[in-house]
Amino acid sequence: MSDSALQIAKREMQSLATNRVVWVALGATGVILGLAGPFGTGDVMRTLPRLVYWLLVAVSSFFVGSAVATLIAEGLRSLSVNRWIAVSLAGIAAGVVNFVLLLVVNVQVFGPAFLSPDALTGFAVNIAVISVIIAGAYVMIENQLGRDTPRVAEPPRLLARLPVGKRGRLISISVADHYVEVATSAGSALILMRLTDAMAETGDTPGLQVHRSHWVATGEVTAARRDGARAILTLSDGRDIPVSRTYVPAVKEAGLLP
Repeated sequence: MSDSALQIAKREMQSLATNRVVWVALGATGVILGLAGPFGTGDVMRTLPRLVYWLLVAVSSFFVGSAVATLIAEGLRSLSVNRWIAVSLAGIAAGVVNFVLLLVVNVQVFGPAFLSPDALTGFAVNIAVISVIIAGAYVMIENQLGRDTPRVAEPPRLLARLPVGKRGRLISISVADHYVEVATSAGSALILMRLTDAMAETGDTPGLQVHRSHWVATGEVTAARRDGARAILTLSDGRDIPVSRTYVPAVKEAGLLP
């Protein structure tokens, strides 16, 4: 399984484990099943042990099944498998794992009699239903996380080229002969590369080219003033960067100039 699938599964399990709605729903499900005593549990178990049993079944089957479903689905999707095929196979995998897990639990609780054909058939049907629910829950969780989880900004790859002590917030990139001078909140350093290549490695840092020799991070501009047809930008480190006439419209569009 790929690292990305593992990371996604870990993130989603952490999200589920800290979600109050999930725990309320699982608790309510366990209590309802515990009081109802379905699948013969009402005949062989008293109320309190039955409540504990169904709460444990609800929690363990949901989290184990969700973890397996997420790992399988994300692993298959990384291989460009169709989303619904991936989800379906993930649901089947979750069902198999839950079947084995709960089979062991039920044999311990109910004894060897649970291995009778009738008991196993009913159990398999129950697990199939649970697997369908888990697969559907996976899709809903995926959609919800997609809406609610903010996208993590990509750190500028350019920073990896700098000495460790010079890595900070990206402020500007300027041409210096055959080098570019990369200025950050931790200082500046020269790198042997072209300005266009350096700008391509700024990641998600908002910024724009303001001169044939200068790129600036828009969030680091603290002041701007006109200089005839050109302009001057003052950056957070106190330096002034010229804006050539060609780039003035772009700077205005970015809201840096009136």
